[in-house]
Amino acid sequence: MIMTLRYLTAGESHGPALTAIVEGLPSNIELCEEDINRHLARRQLGHGRGGRMAIEKDQVRFLSGVRWGKTLGSPVTLSIVNRDWENWEKKMSPRAEDRVEGIAIVHPRPGHADLTGMIKYRHDDARNVLERSSARETAMRVAVGALCMKFLKSLGIEVCGYVTEICGVTASTECADYRERFARAENSPCRTFDADAEKGMIAAIDEAKAAGDSLGGVVEVVVLGAPVGLGSYVHWDRRLDGRLAAAVMSIQAFKGVEIGLGFEAARRSGSQVHDEIAYGDGAFYRKSNRAGGLEGGMTNGEAIIVRGAMKPIPTLYTPLETVDVRTKQPFKATVERSDVCAVPAAAVVAEAAVAITLAEALLEKFGGDSLEEIQAHLEGHRRHVQSL
Repeated sequence: MIMTLRYLTAGESHGPALTAIVEGLPSNIELCEEDINRHLARRQLGHGRGGRMAIEKDQVRFLSGVRWGKTLGSPVTLSIVNRDWENWEKKMSPRAEDRVEGIAIVHPRPGHADLTGMIKYRHDDARNVLERSSARETAMRVAVGALCMKFLKSLGIEVCGYVTEICGVTASTECADYRERFARAENSPCRTFDADAEKGMIAAIDEAKAAGDSLGGVVEVVVLGAPVGLGSYVHWDRRLDGRLAAAVMSIQAFKGVEIGLGFEAARRSGSQVHDEIAYGDGAFYRKSNRAGGLEGGMTNGEAIIVRGAMKPIPTLYTPLETVDVRTKQPFKATVERSDVCAVPAAAVVAEAAVAITLAEALLEKFGGDSLEEIQAHLEGHRRHVQSL
């Protein structure tokens, strides 16, 4: 039986809590709540974040699957309490008798899931849509991704994410070392590695805030240490590049994904796109990494490079026009508490999305019930690669 990793998240933005159940992680991964909490804290940082971050201090609680600091091999259940729930208990109550009359309904806001969700699920209030479609859900995805990063790290695999662009202000590629980029980004309010670009990004965010506008940007996630052969070319849905693209594209407000050169590959000739193969020090390697570590839907042993483009957050403090769903007359969009720019936080979410997908692919190839069993399978594979 092929080992698989599955997870399901639940919860509304202003509900009591966010929850996830993660199935398929092996036993004996060393794990504590701080392993998750530090990534949740990273997600809450960044110049341009809104008022919700001042309310919430996300902390995970293990409800199953962990005992005495190690995973058991059974499903891991995670919970994150929403501190803002106390202000929404009546408005979001599941009990019919708690319904509060006179609460203003939320009309559909441009750029959100609101209108389509209202039509699809036959709601007359966008609140019923936005509570689940909200990027608040990414807090739990980051928690699940943190679990997977802990697993990957025990196998010598690192996942690093940072910002390369905000509103046209682009980080220089002068720093080519990915670990150095990540280290610098961890100390940046814009989660970028270029100090000069950081200044421009901050200025752009401040200008957008003053205008009641919002900004998007580009994040990059790099995976170091992934073995050769994750994914497959034999079926379309097993190609790892497609699965990574789907995972990153599923993040709220993401509108584009590229791997390696990405769209730039379409502008170059083949001699300037494909990576020449060489052999040295007892191993095959590529002289460059324009493919971004993936060829034919499989990892080739080079660094995996995935980028995602995030659109500006559609909730604007200078609201756009919409339509009153009852009267069908023009209406100014409802202003929900929001960020001016969440691109720095999105880099952390993208890390999680990539880590989950990599963990899934790794379990498919090297599956076992315990961490020790998987480590042995992976070590055997690496010895085989080195023997070629």
